Amino acid sequence: MTTPTPASTEPADPRLAGTFSLLAPDGTPRRPELLPLGPEVLRLYRQMRRARLFDDRALVLQRQGRLGVYPLFGGMEATQVGAVLALDTARDWLAPTYRGTGCALAYGLPMHKVILSWRAHPDGFRMDPQQRLLPFYVPIGNQLPHAAGIALAERRRAEREGHDASVVLAFVGDGGTSEGDFHVGLNFAGVYRAPAVFVIENNGWAISTPTSRQTAAATLASRGEGYGMPAVRVDGNDLLAVHHVTAEAVARARAGEGPTLIECVTYRVMPHTSSDDPARYRDEAEGELWRTVLAPARRLRAYLDRAGLWDDEQEQALAAEVEQELRDALVQADAAPGLEPWQILDHVYAEPTPDLLEQQAELRALYPQRGAGQ
Repeated sequence: MTTPTPASTEPADPRLAGTFSLLAPDGTPRRPELLPLGPEVLRLYRQMRRARLFDDRALVLQRQGRLGVYPLFGGMEATQVGAVLALDTARDWLAPTYRGTGCALAYGLPMHKVILSWRAHPDGFRMDPQQRLLPFYVPIGNQLPHAAGIALAERRRAEREGHDASVVLAFVGDGGTSEGDFHVGLNFAGVYRAPAVFVIENNGWAISTPTSRQTAAATLASRGEGYGMPAVRVDGNDLLAVHHVTAEAVARARAGEGPTLIECVTYRVMPHTSSDDPARYRDEAEGELWRTVLAPARRLRAYLDRAGLWDDEQEQALAAEVEQELRDALVQADAAPGLEPWQILDHVYAEPTPDLLEQQAELRALYPQRGAGQ
């Protein structure tokens, strides 16, 4: 497995002590022999900037009443995009958290589907069967047992058909590591050597609870030993480092060597959701270093500038490209059929349970005129 950055390299923040990184905060290469080639770096950078630009605009849309409550991921885009782009989206699975909009965009979920998801429209969370992407999970940690089960099914299919297994990449926040589903999912994956990669987005805060009040463990990655799987801590704001360690873990899983736990140390510079006021529970000056010096785009942009691979003109062109993509996505999302209240329950199980049918009937009774003829 990847070794941490040498201890002689003083971290910019104590939380980053012992993490693996490829680029210093000023963009200077720390492990030049591990850096990908220019075209791959540009692919990663473009997707990271696209995700962050969407996140920034999503908050505006929510304030305009064009989205529901929205969980921002700003400041964590390197973790989400860097990990997801290590997958083969034609065969591998992604299980995001509710904060995983950047993950879904990088995986290939169309932008209009993302918008519909945060409008609670069924067309948003009804995924394309050809796309191995699970919907955004709001229950904390709920996706981890699902991910482990899918991974075991993929391993058995691969053994039966005689090929390498598809891999499942699952995300969880630092708060989610205290949930029972975290233990169940990782323990199951470890016991059955399921081809899964679990990424902890350690952003320092479980809503209003800091990591220091959540666990006495020195690191969250140390939990991997208890589940019999290797674990690595990485600077979650170093896009290239996150991509590197995830690609290693995906290769291990595909080769039949079992799951890996990755702790990405990052920071939630934005509110918990668009309805949150973080000033009520944290000193906003605490995150200033992460908003500026440690910002993911600042670091990689400095590296690209030195290498002569990017400039301000290209940055402006990318911003304009994403803005146009967002405008087109809004037009498409606005054209989606109107939503009836009972349709929210349509896409829960393949075969509706008696409870769901009863709840749908109650909703139809509440809106008799809208339900006429249905």
